[in-house]
Amino acid sequence: MVNTKALLEPMGSWSWWRSWILIFVGCSIMGAGFVFFINPYNFVPGGVYGAGIVLHNIFPSIQIGTFGYMFDVPLMITAVLVFGGQFGARTVLAALYTPGFMNILTRLVYPNEEAVHSLDPALLLGGRLDLSGDMLLTCIIGAVVVGVGQGLVVRQQATTGGTDIVGMLLQKFAGIKFSTGILLADGVVVLSGLLVIGFGLGTGDAGQGGWMLTLYSLITIYITSRVVAYMLDGASYDKLLFINSTRQEELRRFIIEDLDRSATYIKATGMYSGRDNDMIFLVVSRKEVHHVLGKIRDIDPRAFSVVTDAYDTYGEGFKPFPDKGTIHAE
Repeated sequence: MVNTKALLEPMGSWSWWRSWILIFVGCSIMGAGFVFFINPYNFVPGGVYGAGIVLHNIFPSIQIGTFGYMFDVPLMITAVLVFGGQFGARTVLAALYTPGFMNILTRLVYPNEEAVHSLDPALLLGGRLDLSGDMLLTCIIGAVVVGVGQGLVVRQQATTGGTDIVGMLLQKFAGIKFSTGILLADGVVVLSGLLVIGFGLGTGDAGQGGWMLTLYSLITIYITSRVVAYMLDGASYDKLLFINSTRQEELRRFIIEDLDRSATYIKATGMYSGRDNDMIFLVVSRKEVHHVLGKIRDIDPRAFSVVTDAYDTYGEGFKPFPDKGTIHAE
């Protein structure tokens, strides 16, 4: 859900203006990613714009951004009626701005109306950005650019509508998990792309690359999702250590005095020995792991330690707890 708390910030505050500026920048980056790297090559990365790409191949006189409006406007009206105030103004504006920006940019980078209809990459910027010779590189670049744009938008607690709304509706009325609902909606779009573009259903002409375009589309979807996750959560996960040692006091002094952290004792019982002891539960940054393990080895070479990923860590010294309704990558 979208956090509407930020909408109540004073209009004169820099954080308020910065948030809106980043939404428009993110939407512009995402739109440019579609125009330059997705649309001309008939990748179908799910969502309303993926559906727009499919329909543009059937009705080439209608731009992909226009199809975006055809899907987004009814979905947004439905979401406002169903979810009311939970559906944020930032999402509405982002969903309305992006298709229009894509339409305008498309007309600027193609030489004439016929080229706008065909979206031939050989005509894009006079052929200076024709990447049709390396489709894998093109889908990777497009996915990264679109993911960065989406990530900027979502970081400001907005979305670009589309299948996010479908996922919300399926969750409410069909009891389907939000992520599963989005996957189902995107799957239908990708399948339609395979039928219409890959196999030429309804057009009588199989698109360039045939069914391989569907594989490129799946790659695009995966990379985009990973980039958005990186934009939201970052790449550096914290590490969680479980330490079993008989030299508890020395380890306690090291953690508190040298490492300047705290930890937790967990009551444990050895399965083989049957002896009760305290196991240390410690969270550190990824950069500190080798230093901590080296110190454990120096203090107690017979200690037993387990290191695992801590996907998210909240509290003093780590991330602040998120506000209610904050959007997350997972």
